[in-house]
Amino acid sequence: MYQVAVIVGSIRRDSYNKKLARALAKLAENELDFRMIRIDDLPLLNQDEVDAPPPPVERFKQEVEACDAVLFVTPEHNRSVPAAMKNAFDWGTRPIGRDSWAGKPAAIIGTSGGAISTALAQQAMRTMASGHVAALLGAPDAFVRYQEGLFAPDGTTKDDKTRAFLQTFVDNFARLVAAMALR
Repeated sequence: MYQVAVIVGSIRRDSYNKKLARALAKLAENELDFRMIRIDDLPLLNQDEVDAPPPPVERFKQEVEACDAVLFVTPEHNRSVPAAMKNAFDWGTRPIGRDSWAGKPAAIIGTSGGAISTALAQQAMRTMASGHVAALLGAPDAFVRYQEGLFAPDGTTKDDKTRAFLQTFVDNFARLVAAMALR
């Protein structure tokens, strides 16, 4: 079973995107092993520290590098990714020559209560990731409009239409991960 580093851009305890990540993990449990990677303890990127990263950064990079693929689950802050997501992504690219994202297939998804969900944050994430990951899942675009009660506490997606859509997303991501592993 392929291991997927799951990076959730929201560090809020009751984050909608953490709920989405748990729902995806439940849908993927027969195909992919989702590993939630902590980012809330990462210091702000400081170029003075990239050659000897602080322990939380080393832990983060090792956990990502131990996985076969990456799933970015991002909310939208001010029409872009949250600061925590950008900081984690940037640490993953440092130091030069040790890009934790390199060679990995990736996917991007997010949820919010807005009409276009996290479309702009996902576009920003695609721009950042495209120069680093080996392949990026292109379809389906996954803009999930969050509603209270969409996800049960156990990670089950309550709405049948949303569950079917998320299952398609997970299945396509699993195929991409498997195809990349064969190369």
